[in-house]
Amino acid sequence: MPLLKSEIPTPALLVDLDAFEENIARAAREAAAAGKKLRPHAKAHKCVEIAKRQIAAGACGVCVATVSEAEMMAKAGIEGLLLTSPVADPLKIARIVSTGAMAVVDHVKQVRWYQEAACAANVQVPLLVDLDVGDHRTGAASIEQATDIALAIDQASHLWLRGVQAYSVSGSHGMDTERQAFQLAAEARDAMASHGLHTDIVSGGSTGAWDIDLTIPEITELQAGSYPLMDLAYQKLGVDFKLSMTVIATVVSANHPDFVTVDAGFKAFATDRAFGPDPLDLPGASYRWGGDEFGYVDSNRPKLGDRIAFIAPHCDPTVNLYDRIYACRGREVEEIWVL
Repeated sequence: MPLLKSEIPTPALLVDLDAFEENIARAAREAAAAGKKLRPHAKAHKCVEIAKRQIAAGACGVCVATVSEAEMMAKAGIEGLLLTSPVADPLKIARIVSTGAMAVVDHVKQVRWYQEAACAANVQVPLLVDLDVGDHRTGAASIEQATDIALAIDQASHLWLRGVQAYSVSGSHGMDTERQAFQLAAEARDAMASHGLHTDIVSGGSTGAWDIDLTIPEITELQAGSYPLMDLAYQKLGVDFKLSMTVIATVVSANHPDFVTVDAGFKAFATDRAFGPDPLDLPGASYRWGGDEFGYVDSNRPKLGDRIAFIAPHCDPTVNLYDRIYACRGREVEEIWVL
């Protein structure tokens, strides 16, 4: 007998397969129609099974944010990996090289470390120059610095310059900022070309800027990550991929006339947004934090033992709180994906 959604122990992370599959197919279709490659960011889901489905739909690989994510994906046979975070630890760099992933750098010292690790492993390592396009988080601080890094890569015997990365956190929430980010990326690419350097990748973009990114000619690869799952933050921005991911919780106390208590609190949802989760199928109801293991739903309709589904505020760090995803179709659990 298949496991039913009503039998899943709560709190639990669920994906509606119909909505999820529609999101993956749509992103692959629209990226191809725009003449862009799709290398979705797996930091959103950290799930090999989802990565496999994205690649099967047409993605050229997946992005990862950490060395451990790269190792997990490589061990599972996922190819076309891009580690989007600069690393400043030679031991970690050696681990990255062993995965076969493409990586990013924002300083010439990192280039030397990658060259040493690549020589030791006797492999060619593809690299992108990470650009600071306004967030001041990582990335070369100027076109001149980016060009110097690119020249250092080109001169290294075991490194392969592929292009630039221009991811903008603020651009994922604003059209003008996103366009400015890729205008800067184009300037960096052109500066490298003036030195005879070949760059075929300009990578970046996000789910929040999806419709914009499809129209920006400079972008060659899209890094959008949240689109298969979606969350409340992107819904508030008007992003129209389907909400496939929910957290389901159980009403564990119902002794007050105007609210109930559920078994999902700070440990069940990401807390990095100014708003909490949103109860589904309870018009007018709202959620309040009740502690590590509890939350309050302001409504007199749910009863003791009822199950309530919630849209998470932010999908990436919410997924990180769980060790499995229940992939459901209708009332049944079709698969359980280990995280």
